[in-house]
Amino acid sequence: MGRVFVDDRPWSADNGQRRFTVDAAALTPLSLPSDHPGVSDAAYRARRAAIAEVGAHHRPGDDPETVAYAPEEDDLWRLVATELAGWHRTRAVAAYRDGAAALALPVDRVPQLREVSSRLADLTGWTITPVPGLVPTRTFYGSLADRRFCSTQYIRHHSVPFYTPEPDVVHELLGHACALADPRYADLYELAGAASLRCEGDDALEAFSRVFWFTLEFGVAWEAGQLRAYGAGLLSSYGEIQAFREAEVRPLDLAVMASTTYDITQYQPLLFAARSFGHAHEALAGFLSGWDDDAHARLVHDSA
Repeated sequence: MGRVFVDDRPWSADNGQRRFTVDAAALTPLSLPSDHPGVSDAAYRARRAAIAEVGAHHRPGDDPETVAYAPEEDDLWRLVATELAGWHRTRAVAAYRDGAAALALPVDRVPQLREVSSRLADLTGWTITPVPGLVPTRTFYGSLADRRFCSTQYIRHHSVPFYTPEPDVVHELLGHACALADPRYADLYELAGAASLRCEGDDALEAFSRVFWFTLEFGVAWEAGQLRAYGAGLLSSYGEIQAFREAEVRPLDLAVMASTTYDITQYQPLLFAARSFGHAHEALAGFLSGWDDDAHARLVHDSA
């Protein structure tokens, strides 16, 4: 990343090829990216690798294993969760706030994936699958079709509590899990997973990934006369949730999104706003329900 933001930058689909840039087998205490705040902290690298190992040994169908978080990790979660909650009251759409209230994540400690998964299952039929952090794009998206969300368990470095160059438990739970507790979001994520499975070619998957990025990661909508966030990337980012209204905002256009590139290393300079979250839900559901390689071919033809 070119510069460090006081912000938690989520990593999503990378040009439609992989969600992350290295294979899970390469996950070691030394495998952090060079811009990671903990790259020179041997104790943090060892701790992160130990927590990642819990996800690596998870077997499908089992409940997520408990992680014994240290007091300083609970303190870090408490700080970020408390600060973000204040911004969610004025910058998040009502559907997200409804989901967050229903899920009721603890604020005083890092939530266990086991308890979050159980609560989500009761609310919307979703479950959480722990992963070491490195998941192929098709695996990540495909799991959504089964109402399973792949989540990391480690937390960012304590030296910069509002920044991480990789997805951590803060982004996964405060960004995605809270949304999945609302039925409207829950349905959209499932439709997204099903759409990804119908993408046989990489080009169709890449176009799908871009739409996912500009909606479920960085989507915004008008609500009560204000521009509010509904995307997990914005909702879990302490810096960007304050700054997103300064971006260029265009009307919702899924076809344009599908062909628009983005840079994951900076605040998003371009956002697409729906007239309301209901409008975003209706448009995105329609798009995802019919998306496949043929739909992508038609989109390319019509845009020529």
